[in-house]
Amino acid sequence: MENAMIRVRMSAGDAHYGGNLVDGAKMLQLFGDVATELLIRNDGDEGLFVGYDDVQFLAPVFAGDYIEAVGKIVKVGNSSRKMEFEARKVIKPRPDLNDSACDVLEEPVVVCRASGTCVVPKDKQRNK
Repeated sequence: MENAMIRVRMSAGDAHYGGNLVDGAKMLQLFGDVATELLIRNDGDEGLFVGYDDVQFLAPVFAGDYIEAVGKIVKVGNSSRKMEFEARKVIKPRPDLNDSACDVLEEPVVVCRASGTCVVPKDKQRNK
């Protein structure tokens, strides 16, 4: 199965807590967008996210960070699609240098991993 990826910069509007910390739920929102693309590519339909069976928040995310969220379908049932996701910080701001400095990280930092299940009803599956 092919992967899908989205890369976005966390904005000040994404910061929910003190110190410009971004709510972990933002990673799940990104995973939802990745899942939608995977379903469209696999089935020709957006499908529905049923639920997560595992979510691990592994490192903090701050406003200004660039996050790359990737996912893949790991198992295909009649209408269910089991997926795995990972979110990585690939760029971080460097306010200690100046207010517009950023560093591309040599090694991305995994900030979240998750797995879950989506469904595409049989009557909406277009890609056979």
